[in-house]
Amino acid sequence: MPTASFKTLDSIDTAGKRVLVRVDLNVPMKGGKVTDATRIERAAPTLSELAAKGAKVIVLSHFGRPDGKRVPEMSLQSLIEPLSKALGKPVAFAEDCIGPLAEEAVRALKPGDVLLLENLRFHKEEEKNDAGFIDKLSVLGDVYVNDAFSAAHRAHASTEGLANRLPAAAGRLMQAELEALDKALGNPSRLVCAVVGGAKVSTKLDLLGNLVGKVDKLIIGGGMANTFLAAQGIKVGKSLCEKDLAPTALQILDKAKTANCKVLLPVDAVVAAEFKAGAPHQVVDIQACPDDQMILDVGPKSVALYVEELNDCATLVWNGPLGAFEIKPFDSGTVALAEAVARRTTDGKLLSVAGGGDTVAALAAAGVEEKFSYVSTAGGAFLEWMEGKSLPGVAALIRAA
Repeated sequence: MPTASFKTLDSIDTAGKRVLVRVDLNVPMKGGKVTDATRIERAAPTLSELAAKGAKVIVLSHFGRPDGKRVPEMSLQSLIEPLSKALGKPVAFAEDCIGPLAEEAVRALKPGDVLLLENLRFHKEEEKNDAGFIDKLSVLGDVYVNDAFSAAHRAHASTEGLANRLPAAAGRLMQAELEALDKALGNPSRLVCAVVGGAKVSTKLDLLGNLVGKVDKLIIGGGMANTFLAAQGIKVGKSLCEKDLAPTALQILDKAKTANCKVLLPVDAVVAAEFKAGAPHQVVDIQACPDDQMILDVGPKSVALYVEELNDCATLVWNGPLGAFEIKPFDSGTVALAEAVARRTTDGKLLSVAGGGDTVAALAAAGVEEKFSYVSTAGGAFLEWMEGKSLPGVAALIRAA
């Protein structure tokens, strides 16, 4: 969506002001240590910029699902050190996100200081978007900045409620995400190709239904491709397949035909009798899957076909792997296509936007994550955006503008 539809850090004065910044610090941890600091690193530029402009920066985040209770292992206290490291400056901490403890910590701030408040979800009112809770949060700040696109699909107090109470703007990460998504599906350069993979059609019905009306080409991979193949009478052996969704798959293919969207399914496949690393496997024509084997990846002819189809595309959106990428050798199809997309992107011939948990992991495993135009770490919010749904956190920023 164009920047004009929401305010950014460029359009609000924050010097000397108390700025409440909603970020997503819900990072994976093991034994009290952060195992992947990507979300912290991505939140840092907005926080650093605000501090450099002389704002009193107050950081809001959730962590895990404590269900409105104080769960010690879900305290944000363990993130003080990694956040300080990412910002290159000390971060203060308040043992609550509302009330006297939070208010006292905010009063102690000087321009340029950064304060992290305790886990929002220690209060059940956060997820209920409770008016009284929003009041208690809003008294802590003069300005609200939302930099948590990954939580924008939730209508919570800190993601939607605050934008209705305080002058509101998007942080740099939110801005980058919305601009990338607009270029990918909102106002894209044509032709547009979408790659949708993953295990089940049932989890991506809304997504497929929305995309066939918006893109010129749709590559369907992963276990979900088997459902489309079986719906057309192709035998898929012991493969993962939702046979009861055959009528739905055919409806989606009909809708694509009407919308002039070209659907690409595998023409060959890598099959094996069992799903385990290094299992004996072979490449077969898609019409020739043995009854006692399962399809675990697309074959080389399929990849070559997809790469060729990309030649006249200017934009690509990707969600979900083409095969069982987490186990070798069934990652080959996903890796080969990802490398081809990365090459075209690096050559300036393609705008490539990808997102969703498995997708990010697959691109990282292929070593091309940095070579795509934009990779979203947002998961559920990215998926709902691809499904064409309105995201409460984004809608609130647009209303505020």
